[in-house]
Amino acid sequence: MTSSFRLGYVPGVTPAKWARVWAERLPRTPLELIQVPAADGIGLLHSNTADAALVRLPIDRTGLHAIPLYVEQTVVVVPKDHVITAVEEATLDDLADELVLHAADDVLPWESALPGRVVAERPATTADAIALVAMGTGLLIVPQSLARLHHRKDLTYRPLLDAPASQVTLAWPEGDPTPLMEEFIGIVRGRTANSTRGATPKPEPKKPAPKKRTTQQPSQRRRPPNPRPRRGRR
Repeated sequence: MTSSFRLGYVPGVTPAKWARVWAERLPRTPLELIQVPAADGIGLLHSNTADAALVRLPIDRTGLHAIPLYVEQTVVVVPKDHVITAVEEATLDDLADELVLHAADDVLPWESALPGRVVAERPATTADAIALVAMGTGLLIVPQSLARLHHRKDLTYRPLLDAPASQVTLAWPEGDPTPLMEEFIGIVRGRTANSTRGATPKPEPKKPAPKKRTTQQPSQRRRPPNPRPRRGRR
């Protein structure tokens, strides 16, 4: 295979481990990585700009296949001297009296209102919101990977136990997957290089049954004829 495979991904998702496996198995087929904002991941597929994309749910699955891969831990980003750093884990109730920022590109599937006192003006991006946390304007709730992506020395984060979580998914256009798509699906699912999708081992040919040795039963064995008694001389 010499053609390339184009993989889109959104911020926080790190395809590096899968890219390494790809390079080992398909050294002559380049894996082209395309990073886009979270809202544009599915657009790559509809515009045929990428062959597959690592995106976050929820998505519009119309015309797409999707395989859920993993669920991320949600965290709250705070200044290092914030009171929440005194605990190892926090809950939504712990944020009841806190100012909370809500970035316009938030990827968490909130089904109810955010906790705390939500700041009315929404930062345009998560990066902007992180900068505001550093200024003491409020706290920010994000997937852990985004907290790591925008790491700052003056900030830290704590797991938020009862917050909604972000699920990362592999999506690609409907239809029969190409051989390269099959290869990448196998990689993200952890299949080995020698395994094949849906392959079933061929049954071994039946060995001919060994011939039975026929043995005569004792009752069926021929007895030697009894010698005739000799007649005595008269």
